[in-house]
Amino acid sequence: MSLATPFIHRNLPRLLLEAREAVMQHTRPSLREHGLSDQQWRVLRVLGEHADNPAGVETGRVAREALLLGPSLTGVLGRMERDGLIARERCPQDARRTVVRATRAGLKLVGTLSQTIEAHYQWLESRLGTARLAQLYALLDEVIALEAPAGVTSDGTDA
Repeated sequence: MSLATPFIHRNLPRLLLEAREAVMQHTRPSLREHGLSDQQWRVLRVLGEHADNPAGVETGRVAREALLLGPSLTGVLGRMERDGLIARERCPQDARRTVVRATRAGLKLVGTLSQTIEAHYQWLESRLGTARLAQLYALLDEVIALEAPAGVTSDGTDA
């Protein structure tokens, strides 16, 4: 009698992690060159995407979009603030909340790194083709939406 479970499907979480690591091995050297961890880059990328919001971004949203747990985010933000990449302040509407924004130096770093990262995405698109890369993005978005808890949108907010 075999005790092994007969899996039929491939290990999707492992494949997604493997794909992430394969992509990150192209990005990581540039991050390290600028003294950034993967987590710090994810925070900077989120803040760069919301740079047009003068009020900043609430830390809960940063945590969701950067895929970081609250305690980890606190440490990451502390180091980034020390390094002059972000600024934190209390939310004017609700002093219990904190908002974050990238500093000028942080946004400059986002601009510098985005060139390298976009070049890699262009390379990936040239290998896969525009339609297949778009299909990959669409399939990933669909899986994320399917697996999201009921009543929660893909950005982590309640529907």
